[in-house]
Amino acid sequence: MVYRIVNTTYFSKEVFIIRNKRYPPIIIALILVLIGIIVALQIYDNWNSEDITINNPVVNEVATDNTSLDLKSIIHKAEKNVVQIEGQNEVSKITGSGFLYNEKGDIITNAHVIQDAEAIHVRTANAQIYPAAVIGISEDVDIAVIRVPQLAGLSPLPIAEETNAEIGDEVIALGSPHGFQNTVTLGIISGTERNFSVDRFDYSNVYQISAQISQGNSGGPLIKRETGEMIGINSVGTQDGTIGFSIPIVEVFDQVTKWSNEAQNDQLDFSSVTDIIGFSDPDQVIEGAEYLTTYFLENLSIRDYVGAYTLLGSSLQLELSYQEFRNEYINIINLDFSELSSTMLENNHIETIVEVTIESNVPNEQDTIKETFQFEFVIGYENDQLKILDYSGPES
Repeated sequence: MVYRIVNTTYFSKEVFIIRNKRYPPIIIALILVLIGIIVALQIYDNWNSEDITINNPVVNEVATDNTSLDLKSIIHKAEKNVVQIEGQNEVSKITGSGFLYNEKGDIITNAHVIQDAEAIHVRTANAQIYPAAVIGISEDVDIAVIRVPQLAGLSPLPIAEETNAEIGDEVIALGSPHGFQNTVTLGIISGTERNFSVDRFDYSNVYQISAQISQGNSGGPLIKRETGEMIGINSVGTQDGTIGFSIPIVEVFDQVTKWSNEAQNDQLDFSSVTDIIGFSDPDQVIEGAEYLTTYFLENLSIRDYVGAYTLLGSSLQLELSYQEFRNEYINIINLDFSELSSTMLENNHIETIVEVTIESNVPNEQDTIKETFQFEFVIGYENDQLKILDYSGPES
C-alpha cells in the first residue's frame, strides 16, 4: 500500500494566508463607519447649537406684549364696574363715584361722598338704578363701602392688593365729575407718599396724580394703564384742577375687606327704588335716556354685543334673538356718532335721534364700506329700569 504524504505545513500556511487576506477590507470598513458616525455626530451637534437664519421667511413670528393692554378695552371693562353714587337728604342731593370690588356687590367710595346722605342709590354703566346701604365708613380715613345686592355675582375690577405705584406710571381715572357719568381722564403718578388733611380726614401716603379730580370724581377708581389693575381711590383735587390725589388701595384693603365680611344683608337699611327714580323730572329722564343710547353705541363700537343686547327691552328681545342682533353688527370695524337729539313723549318715554357713521367689512371681500345712518331710539322704563323699548338702525 502506497501512502501519499501531504505537506501539512505548507497547506496550513496557505490557508492562513487566504484567511488573512479577508481582514484588511473588514477593518477598513469598520474604520470608515466609525469615522462616519463621528462626523455625523459633530454635524448634528453644530446644527442643534447654532441659530438658523432664514432669508425672506414665509411665516414671521409675531411677538405679543401682554404687559400692556389696549386702552379702549381697559376703559370699557372698567366702566362696567364703575357706578355713579347719588345720595339724598332733606336739603340736598350729593353725587359721587364708586367701583365694584368683590362679588358680594360691595362698592368702595369716599366717606365724604355718603356721610350726609339719608338715602343712597347707584346708577350703573347700563343706566340701571339700585338702592344701596352703608356697610362701613371711616371717621378719619376718607373711605367707605356700600352694598348693592343686585350687583352680587358680577366680576369686579382686578385689584393690585400688594402693589405700590411709582412716579411716572401711567394711570386712568374714572368717575362722574359734575354728574357726567363714566368720564375718563388720563395722567401719570406725579408724586407718592403725600400727607395732608382736608376737613376731618387725614390723607397719608397718597398718590399725587396729574389726572384731574373734580366734584363727582371722588370715590372713582385709579387704574394702572399697563396692567388694567385698580391701584387707588380718587379722593380730592386742587381748586385749579391741575393736581389730584388718590388713596392707595393697599393702605385700606384690610379695612374694607373686614367691613365686607362682617356685613349681613338682613341687617342693612335700603331705600326704595320707586322713591329715587324721579319720574316727575323730565330732565333727569332725558339725561338717563341719552346716556343709555350713548352706552349702547359704545358697546357696538367695542364689539361688546352682549352688553349692547342687554340694554334692549324684553319685548324687543323677543322679536330679535341675540344671534340675529349680533349678525347685524358683526362686520363693524369702526363706529362714530354725532350729538343726540331727544324729545319727551308720553308715559315718560323719550325719542332719541342720532346720526351714526359705520365703517364695516364687506362680506366675502377684502374691501370696507363707510355709511351714515340715522338711528331712532325709544327709551322708557321697564320694571323701574331704563331700557331701549324700540329702535331703528341700518338693518332693523
